[in-house]
Amino acid sequence: MRCVVSENGPVLEARGLKKSFQLPGSRLKVLRGFDFALDAGVSASIRGESGSGKSTLLNLFAGLERADEGEILWDGVSIRSLDARRLARVRALRMGLVFQAYHLVGEMTALENVLLAARISGKLDGELKERGRALLDRVGLGGRERQLPSQMSGGERQRVAVARAILNSPRVLFADEPTGNLDEKTGKETMELLFALVSEERVSLVLVTHNPAFAEACDQQWLLSEGILRPRGR
Repeated sequence: MRCVVSENGPVLEARGLKKSFQLPGSRLKVLRGFDFALDAGVSASIRGESGSGKSTLLNLFAGLERADEGEILWDGVSIRSLDARRLARVRALRMGLVFQAYHLVGEMTALENVLLAARISGKLDGELKERGRALLDRVGLGGRERQLPSQMSGGERQRVAVARAILNSPRVLFADEPTGNLDEKTGKETMELLFALVSEERVSLVLVTHNPAFAEACDQQWLLSEGILRPRGR
């Protein structure tokens, strides 16, 4: 299940990341400053205890939240230089996201959900529509393009979410506990599919997971503990 490693430079970098949240009477420091770099075509897993800040970190990497201090760079460009509109457009073009809760639009069909990022980025055309159909076929949902999420199982919804994340040929795919709502068998099948697609598409992957087998299938394994992200074993 390993991803293909590329010799290209970093597609994602973090420098000196710090993040905290205001609580009643105190401030909770979640991330305390560290560096991270991910090369093109490389997969990296992030593990840590519940509440350690893994989802917050992934949101920072994806530009969904802002760090208090430090920088996030996509292909060498600091996202601090992008306003909210430009950031959203670049994310839709160059990043893919898969969440534990699927985040499909209930009123949209499977194909419409897959095409959503392309529509947001303004890239939707006939070629991408065909790619969307092909990806649904690739994830085992060929012929079910018109079905709504309510007509699908959890595993099928996550397959739609994976196809949506891959549609725009992203540079990096962020997956936050993508099997968290699935049973063991369906979760294993979903991860095998995700790893296969990442390898086929030569996409970098950042995977947040509690599952040691999924984590160890990645090229790099990282541990988030006490606000610091470190390579496992250090």
